[in-house]
Amino acid sequence: MTGKAIMNPPREELKKSLGLLDGTTLVMGSMIGSGVFIVAADISRQVGAPGPMLMTWVVTALLTLIAALSYGELAAAMPHAGGQYVYLREAFGPLFGFLFGWTMFLVIQTGTIAAVAVAFAKFLGVFAPGLPQQAVAIAVIVLLTFVNAQGVRAGAMVQNVFTFAKTAGLLGLVGACIFFGRNEVAVARNFGDQFWGAGVDWNTVRLIGVAMVGALFSSDAWNSVTFTAGEMRNPSKTVPLSLTLGVTIVSVIYLACNYGYLLVLPLEAIQSAPADRVGTEAARAVFGSSAVQLMAVAIMVSTFGCVNGLILAGARVYYAMALDGLFFKQVAKVDPVRHTPVTSLVVQGVWACALTLTGTYSDLLDYVIFAVLLFYILTIAGLFVLRRTRPGMERPYRAIGYPVLPALYILVAGSIEILLLLYKPNYTWPGLIIVMLGVPVYFMWRKREVTT
Repeated sequence: MTGKAIMNPPREELKKSLGLLDGTTLVMGSMIGSGVFIVAADISRQVGAPGPMLMTWVVTALLTLIAALSYGELAAAMPHAGGQYVYLREAFGPLFGFLFGWTMFLVIQTGTIAAVAVAFAKFLGVFAPGLPQQAVAIAVIVLLTFVNAQGVRAGAMVQNVFTFAKTAGLLGLVGACIFFGRNEVAVARNFGDQFWGAGVDWNTVRLIGVAMVGALFSSDAWNSVTFTAGEMRNPSKTVPLSLTLGVTIVSVIYLACNYGYLLVLPLEAIQSAPADRVGTEAARAVFGSSAVQLMAVAIMVSTFGCVNGLILAGARVYYAMALDGLFFKQVAKVDPVRHTPVTSLVVQGVWACALTLTGTYSDLLDYVIFAVLLFYILTIAGLFVLRRTRPGMERPYRAIGYPVLPALYILVAGSIEILLLLYKPNYTWPGLIIVMLGVPVYFMWRKREVTT
């Protein structure tokens, strides 16, 4: 192990008031945004056939579940605020934890908050076209930051309500497509001889690997619950179970949703959906002209809940970094009445609003696709490191399928990284640069801490 790790973090003042339901809805609500309604268009264009399109989601689901099962062991062994930041710090040293937190704050979490808030504003525009999208997005970020500053229970209540609502909406769309919207022309086109296109070969594998970018991002943020472990009741059991339940439920719904799209829309209609809004086109095929309004409401509910989950969870990472002296000291302060890291929430909200104003958040998110997956790989590699360097560490839960499944994740995810480097270099090297810019910042910060 490199660097000076801290196994027992300084005293945390966060209140343990979240349970299994809260953890599961945080996983689900953070995962479900607007992606599942949109990315099927780009995926179908890249793979060119229904079979590989569905397989993209199957592989994504399996990878995400394997990762969640692996994170469960780390969460049970180190149930502290900050989650993944703590795991990387303990396995590889504080530099790696800092690089994760740096990228989370600079782009990943705050950029996603900005992007999803703007998505909410765009669909609100269906009912109020005159509203400025950036102003609406900022208002949503400010409102939900304020709500979460009132205490973790306030944020959790919002999360629970909106997660149940968005899940019901997704299930309603799936049910409508499967039971009422079945289009025989679409079924014949999508599930006939051209299901696999020209057949399955290395090119199919390559296309699926590259196309998984959209599916992986639609399934991302499942790790958010690990950031809130310091506020979970019985976190050694609750966090691993929340990860498993949340990821499994959402993955099944996503696969069913894409299957539903193929039942009602020929592949060509999916590929050419206006503004990539496949969900809206599928709903239009079932419900007719009212589909635009129905889907706008569904996506507004989905994105609002997603922003709330991202705001709630992300602030705990910067709070944990500040406890270690790797972020502004004020961010480590906890409100003595509400028992929540208000300063961390505010700092996160201000930067997310700034990204919203610049309009560069979507570009930044494209650039960090590679980095996000890299941190997942490193964290799961940390499972092997900690098994070797700390065999006596208490592990109330052990990763299912260890060492085969975690190793399989590293192998497959690593292969996807290589494919991205080869076929999407414009989206990989900038992400690496953003991460590596954190190295000199880390050493400057450590030097500052030593001299102050």
